[in-house]
Amino acid sequence: MHNSIREFEDWTDQATKQMLNNLVERKRKFDRAKKMHVYTLWLAVFTAFCFLYYLTQAVLEPYSYSFGAMFSVYVSHSVHLYLTVFIGGLFGGVKVLHQLKEKKEKEYQDLRKEIIDRSKDLWKEEAWKMRHRVFDKMKSQFDINLYHGSK
Repeated sequence: MHNSIREFEDWTDQATKQMLNNLVERKRKFDRAKKMHVYTLWLAVFTAFCFLYYLTQAVLEPYSYSFGAMFSVYVSHSVHLYLTVFIGGLFGGVKVLHQLKEKKEKEYQDLRKEIIDRSKDLWKEEAWKMRHRVFDKMKSQFDINLYHGSK
């Protein structure tokens, strides 16, 4: 359990602390998935741009007089096929990482909304008056908004 969550006083019970800890872990997993998706996307775009620039300079311009000649030169070098498959695989990886990111975001948002919906049950009587401290700390340290259910 994170030290800052452990430091919440007795007005936050152990089950609530565990829920908040799980929320922080899901947020971190979502952030990691989001970073991996963005890095892979930019790598795929940059690689595709460089490959297309290379093809323009090495194949399209010198052999622009004939489509047959361009196709023949493209197929005659096996590195072109390998790079095409690699770039296609990168874009496929981007799609898989996007789906993973969406799944992690849904898990994170569902737990966050559950905590918001159940806040009346989690903080009772005197603790209800102190819950804003928990919400402020979660917002400032972990960038998790527990005040509103929408993104």
